[in-house]
Amino acid sequence: MPMPVNLHDYEAEAALRLPRMVYDYYAGGANDEILLRESRTAWDALRIRYRVLRDVSRRDLSVELEGHRLEWPVIVAPMAFQQMACAEGEVATARASAAAGSGMILSTLSNCTIESVRAATTGLLWFQLYIYRDRGVTMELVQRAERAGCTGLVLTVDTPMLGRRERDLLNGFHVPPEFPAPNLGVDMRSTLGTSADMSSALAQFILHHWDAGIAWRDLQWLQSITQLPIYVKGIVRGDDALLALEHGARGVIVSNHGGRQLDTAVPTARALRDVAECMQGRGTLLVDGGVRRGTDVLKALALGAHAVLLGRPLLWGLATNGEQGARHVLSLLRDEVDLAFALAGVRSPGEATADLIA
Repeated sequence: MPMPVNLHDYEAEAALRLPRMVYDYYAGGANDEILLRESRTAWDALRIRYRVLRDVSRRDLSVELEGHRLEWPVIVAPMAFQQMACAEGEVATARASAAAGSGMILSTLSNCTIESVRAATTGLLWFQLYIYRDRGVTMELVQRAERAGCTGLVLTVDTPMLGRRERDLLNGFHVPPEFPAPNLGVDMRSTLGTSADMSSALAQFILHHWDAGIAWRDLQWLQSITQLPIYVKGIVRGDDALLALEHGARGVIVSNHGGRQLDTAVPTARALRDVAECMQGRGTLLVDGGVRRGTDVLKALALGAHAVLLGRPLLWGLATNGEQGARHVLSLLRDEVDLAFALAGVRSPGEATADLIA
């Protein structure tokens, strides 16, 4: 195949290579997938009021984030079951993110152990988790992440129940038995048995084990059992961002779960400004959802984010060419970010200010 020249090319190639069930699981959204589409088009709708004659001959994309130096303001988002894209799964992603001078958030639903992923990178590695009905399971996962050397916890709060993902229902989505889920804390398959209705297996697991009754008090409880900073993922409102900070979070991630939970919710490109204005510089602010171009990263920084999370394109890179594909995805986007900075008259992330957005 011709070498992909952008992240969209990688998705098109991955769609040809992956089994339909797997591609649709990765690519799909909730219900009519309105939010899935708008998560992309909302970035496109923002316009850049660029600067000129600013001597952009030298540019520095690096950012300091919670004691880590990233060579550019992009972190790999937490994504489940990456071995369905390539054999090395999250380990390949960790190596690719380290080579790109980036960082990574590891999903609870990963196929590779926390320990093996930590061994694959010396860069930023945070662990994403949910709060279980059995608080002991949650505590064990937190302790394991600490022992493995993770330097942050990402609490996902937008999944009290699993969104209705109709592609998965039509395909009878299930995780093939050769792909483990070693960081769940409990055995998904033994919990559910061998029901023929595997299309609802993940939803049933969540219903049985993740606590739909979590509230702000549980963020305080999580603080009480760890020394790691906690970042709350799934925020789309400024008032919720303030509550997260008031209850001890180090920062928030503006996210709508990739359009996979509540359809017609607000796109993150539109939610980010409100959250940033309410936070007023308190805490770390990250954003994900629909980022596909370097201009999207520039816009996110101008709207107040310290960095962005990149999700599905890494899966397309893995599916196309394993670790090398993931590396190339990150390299393409980094080159685009650098070019966007130069053409907008921006020499560093600190110069990506709100006046750039028309």
